[in-house]
Order: sequence, then structure tokens, then C-alpha cells
Amino acid sequence: MDPAKSAAEILEAVGGKENISDVSHCFTRLRLVLKDEGKVDQKRVEQTEGVIQVVKAQGQFQVVLGAKVEKVYDALLPMAGIEGTGLVDAETGKPVADEPKGKLGDRILQTVAKMFTPLIPAIAAAGLIKGLLTAAKLIFARQGIDIATSDTYVLLYAASQIIFYFMPVFLGYTAAKALKCNEIIAMVLGGFLCYPQVDALIQDTSTATAIFGLPVVKAAWTIGESTKVFNYTESVIPILLAVLVLMYVERFLEKYVPEILQIIVVPGVSLIVMLPLTLCLLGPVGIVIGNVIQVVYYALMNFNALLGGAVVGGLWGVLVIFGAHRALLPVGLNDVAVSGRQNLLAFAGAANFAQGGAALGVMLKTKNEQLKGVSASAVISAVLVGITEPAIYGCNLRFKRPMVCAIVAGAIGGAIMGAGGVYGDAFANNGVLTIFTYAAFGMTPFVFYLVGCLVAFVGACVATYVVGFEDLPATVGEKAPAASVAAQA
Repeated sequence: MDPAKSAAEILEAVGGKENISDVSHCFTRLRLVLKDEGKVDQKRVEQTEGVIQVVKAQGQFQVVLGAKVEKVYDALLPMAGIEGTGLVDAETGKPVADEPKGKLGDRILQTVAKMFTPLIPAIAAAGLIKGLLTAAKLIFARQGIDIATSDTYVLLYAASQIIFYFMPVFLGYTAAKALKCNEIIAMVLGGFLCYPQVDALIQDTSTATAIFGLPVVKAAWTIGESTKVFNYTESVIPILLAVLVLMYVERFLEKYVPEILQIIVVPGVSLIVMLPLTLCLLGPVGIVIGNVIQVVYYALMNFNALLGGAVVGGLWGVLVIFGAHRALLPVGLNDVAVSGRQNLLAFAGAANFAQGGAALGVMLKTKNEQLKGVSASAVISAVLVGITEPAIYGCNLRFKRPMVCAIVAGAIGGAIMGAGGVYGDAFANNGVLTIFTYAAFGMTPFVFYLVGCLVAFVGACVATYVVGFEDLPATVGEKAPAASVAAQA
């Protein structure tokens, strides 16, 4: 396909550049915030080459393009005079886009997605490296060799930890970009929380520390069998609260500080205000919120891990349809930061393999060659790297019954993982390339994880093949079958 041609057709079909308030993209979807959806020719968008599906969710008009989305996005920007965050004036180059509109819940989900989506490639890379290191460690241990002290292992392990250790820095940037405040100042604020001397002062509970006479909060608490103290490295919630307040501080200063002085005064005063505010209030509140999230999540898991795994494994694919799964990312990231482990994405892995299995069932059952190709590509994407949108929109949701089969199989796979006490030591998208992430806590949980993935994949595939679906014509121009594939079977 020609990305430029597809971008031009999409732009025209959604009502032109004048109808676009904001545009962004994730791994598979072009996300448009439109001023008037009544101007959209949705059928024309769906018929554009490369388009898999159109979804309306989170106050956005989402065009599912699969792996081609970034090329179409890049081609669309200059055509529409867009700089990623909205329209720009052709002469001045200044943004003129309206703020995204819609329900409060939709706007929150949009903002959360903008904060966390840019981090996912680095998180996925870290999970892959960590999984490979775990696999290598297990293999060499069987031969009596401990590779954990080797230079290569130490350096690669450090690389896998960077995104998490400096999470306040990276998340400070993406959060500031989403909230439209100074990204670099937000990064400085995140770096301040990770600075070794600051970290040491905060963790030293034997002495008091103050800034401008205000006491820096230090505390220790017990979770399970371990005692921890405030530690902002790897944290998630504190920097989000800090950047949220930073946005209002900057807006206040820009309103009253003369424009000629703003380049120095606004960032300088912002930092002077935010440092004590973060150390004495926002940071501790963020830590407490993070701990509460973890306690509540584990209370649910301890109440019935089998049920918890089934719910996440079954409903994850449904959340993906609406893009709402992004709202759960902070839970998993916070879990890794607080306890060094997570099982949220383990259960999500059951859903991923189930979507891939259902897509394989479609591929094996359909007589339509184009659908076979779409399904085959979707299977590889879901199973290998855990990206399921091509499977969901390309065939499963499109034919409904495969989606139901995937939901049921994912729930069963998640239940198996929950019963087996599966945990991973990294936050990684679930696919074949990252399976060893779940071998870090022993072989028994790892076996349960593998069995859960296998049951989800095979179960969804077999169920889809047996239940069937309304197939597409085998060749172009052929009439659709009067009976479903299930009936033919």
C-alpha cells in the first residue's frame, strides 16, 4: 500500500483538516479527535487500503491500521498541517487546535494513553532482555555455572532496569507532553527524585531532613513480610501528581510574569515551588496511593486468585477494543515498583494467546484467501509480541463468534495462571519472546503460565473452528454463502 495515498483518503473521508482537533497513534491505531463526527464518511474510511477496522471510543475516531499505522500517521501530518498535538497555523506555525472534547472519562483515558503508550517499546525491550537473561541463567545453572556475576549479565541486566529505575524521568516527560507543560522541567523533577543523594536522604529514617524549613516526609511500612521506606526510584504515582500540579503552577506564572522574563522565571520558580511540594506532600501522597493500589489488588488476588485470573484473562481483550486496557498499565507498573513482581500482564497474556488462537481458527476455517492472509498475520502479531489489535479487528470481533471463543479461552487460561500463582519480574507485553519473564519465581509457576497460554491458544483455535462464523466469499465477486461456516461444518 501507499501510506500517502491512504492518509489522503482518510483525511478527506473524515471531513478534511478543518474537522480534526487532535491526532495521535499507538501501535496499531490512528487516533483522531474530530470536531464533528457527522461529517465523516465511515464506510469510505473502512474501504481505504490498509484499514482493518474503524472504532469509536474514548471520544476518538480510531482507524485500525496494524503495523502500517506509523507510516500513515507520518504521511498525514504534513497534509493536514498537524504536529502530533493538533492543527498548526500554516503561517505562524503555532498550534491552533481545540482541546480534545468528550466525556470526562474519555478525556482521562486519552491522557493516560498519551502518558504510557510512548514508554511501551522500552518496557517491552526491557522485558525481552530480562526474559532472555532468566532463560540463560536457568540453562547455565543446570550445568553448574552461575552467570549472574559475569560482566555481560550485569550490564544487560542494568539495561533491562533503566526504564524502571528512572521511571520518574521518562514518565515525567510523557506526562508533561500529555498535559502540555514544560517537558524538560518535568524530567528535571523526575531526575531529582532519582538523584542518589536525594534518594539516600529520603531513605535515611534515622535523621530528619527539611527544605525551606518544611519537613521532608520519611516513613517505613510493612507489606507482607518485607519492610520498605519511601523510595521514588521506579515509582509511578508521585511523578504523575507532581507533573499535574506543575501544569497549574506554570499556567499561573505565565499569566502574571512578563513575557520577556518567562524563559528564566517560569521554569526557575516552578522548580523552587515544586521541589518542596513534591518532597513534603505530593511524593508521600503518591507513595501511599501506590501502596493502596497494591494492597487492594492483592486483596482481590488473595481472595480468589483463580477468579482474578479468569476475570483479567477474559476481559482484557474487551478492554483492548475500547483502548481502556491502557488505564490498567499504572497498576502493573506500580506493582513492579513496589514489590518487584506483577501478574496483571500474565493474565493479559492468556488473553493475547487466546486472540491469536481464535485468529488461527479463522485462518484454518475460512475459504477466503485475503482473510487467510490477514488472520495469519494477526496470529504472528498476537503470539510473538502480544499485539492483538490485528487479530481483534481483522477477524475475531469482525465475525463475533471467534471473539466470544477468545474471551472464554482467555478466562480459562487466566484462571489456570491464577491457580498456579504465576508472577513475572518485569512489566512486559506477553508473547513467545517474553515468556521467560515468568520463570523468575520458580518452575512450578512457570509451568502453570505455559499451560495457561497453551490452553488459551489451543482452546480458542479449536472452539472457533468448531463453532464457526459467517465466512466471506471465497473469491471476489462471489456471493456470500447463505449458511454460515458453522452450518456447513
